[in-house]
Amino acid sequence: MNQSTSAHAAFRSLFALAVAIGLAACASGPQIRVDGDPSANIPAYKTFGYFGSIATDKAGYSTILTGRLKSAATRELEARGYRYSESNPELLINFNVNVVDKTEIYSTPGSSMGYYGYRSGMYGGWAGYPPEIESRNYRQGTLSIDVVDAARKALVWQGIAEARVTSKMRENPGQTLDTIVTEVLETFPARTAGP
Repeated sequence: MNQSTSAHAAFRSLFALAVAIGLAACASGPQIRVDGDPSANIPAYKTFGYFGSIATDKAGYSTILTGRLKSAATRELEARGYRYSESNPELLINFNVNVVDKTEIYSTPGSSMGYYGYRSGMYGGWAGYPPEIESRNYRQGTLSIDVVDAARKALVWQGIAEARVTSKMRENPGQTLDTIVTEVLETFPARTAGP
């Protein structure tokens, strides 16, 4: 193997390593975004419940997904001092889940790394070589948790998690959803002490 070929192989190996590190960083956890109505005094609410028709139950019946989301959200909200109520809750919770196919495109410099000449060593590669294009397909999942003031019918808080759907997540959906709901509601305001 000549020096040009070995330099090219080393470059491709470094690129593959950089891509792997980037993907590992993306897979470390979901990106969480939260937003709230600044005029709403969320800690003053006492009770919460769920919409009669949750967005994750599009087929007209309660799904396993909805059951898992409700269980995790109930645990987290009760830990923050709110009380679950089926009749006349002050806050109503809804869930939305969306999974889409995506493609990432990577571009690397052209494959010519130059060559050795007989006069002055290695010549630079010709800049006209086209870049090498690589693509990677993946699935992107988004979970949003909407918290609505039941009396005003107004959104007062929303938490959104976005993550690359991995095979580990698909193999253990219950644990995955539990963890993501916990992370989304981590910053939900705790209830003010009182009756």
